[in-house]
Amino acid sequence: MSGDLDIAALAVRLAATSGIAAKQDIGFAASSLGLAGQPVAVGDDCAAIADGDGYLLFAIEGFINEFVATDPWFAGWCGVMVNISDIAAMGGWPIAVVDAVWANGEAGAKPVLEGMRAAASTYDVPIVGGHTNIRTDRSQLSVAILGRARKLLTSFDAKPGDVLVAAVDHRGAYREPFNNFQAAIGAPAARLRGDLEILPEIAAAGLALAAKDISQGGIIGTAIMLAECSGVGIDINVAAIPLPEGVSLDRWLVTFPSYGYLLSVAPDKVDAVIERFTARGIAAAAIGEVKAGSEVAIVDIGARAVVRDHAAEPLLQLGRAGVPA
Repeated sequence: MSGDLDIAALAVRLAATSGIAAKQDIGFAASSLGLAGQPVAVGDDCAAIADGDGYLLFAIEGFINEFVATDPWFAGWCGVMVNISDIAAMGGWPIAVVDAVWANGEAGAKPVLEGMRAAASTYDVPIVGGHTNIRTDRSQLSVAILGRARKLLTSFDAKPGDVLVAAVDHRGAYREPFNNFQAAIGAPAARLRGDLEILPEIAAAGLALAAKDISQGGIIGTAIMLAECSGVGIDINVAAIPLPEGVSLDRWLVTFPSYGYLLSVAPDKVDAVIERFTARGIAAAAIGEVKAGSEVAIVDIGARAVVRDHAAEPLLQLGRAGVPA
């Protein structure tokens, strides 16, 4: 990264992004429902429910109306894809999805349903039911998923002294006009399914305890959520972040990739974790450090600027029992 990068100005822009602001809504809902500190931890990519020798994983995604209206087929695809990514982020395998679709007639619902069907076929995850209302004046979509894990990767186990690793598939392009970087449509289905196996393999090998799917809010917003759930601070070295060709740092930091994860990894296991991804053609690098405290900051050539202090300004207001929220 060049020495003329204005870290302070970049931090201000990142803090004001709509993707991070949208995550603030989680805190309002969680507080209203009284979810903090309950036996099944809330705030992770999925709810992890103890079940026999492992865990059932349960999650749901809802989509912005503008997105569903503007790109309905891709919204349907994402309804399946992002839920599967949440399952993988916790070291699990998907079992099945259900959907809730609202649309103005069959013509409005058809592209959404076709996108869902295409993704379910590609990732070999069945759609087993849902709710349909095609007698409304607007398109809306939400999709829920059930999965299973033997060993968990969580948002609650990042520790001071860990290294922050980012792994993102760069073999794609933006789905304009949104900050969605898709690297899945048209890719070999077997490769996509194999790439999702990396996270459960990392969990099984004990190479990491903490991971989070890079979602709306991008690398920076996801790092804030990981830091808050784990009760730690994170410094992100922007010069260490691999960028796809032609993509600016500003945009990449707030991008929602179709395949992207942050992992908190002990220093002696970093090389092994990175190799798991790079062996499959996925860009992976150590991009920061997990620290004591509550500040999530960006750094470059000796300059440091705080994007958010989650102790002073909580984002999710959630955490696992015993982890500061």
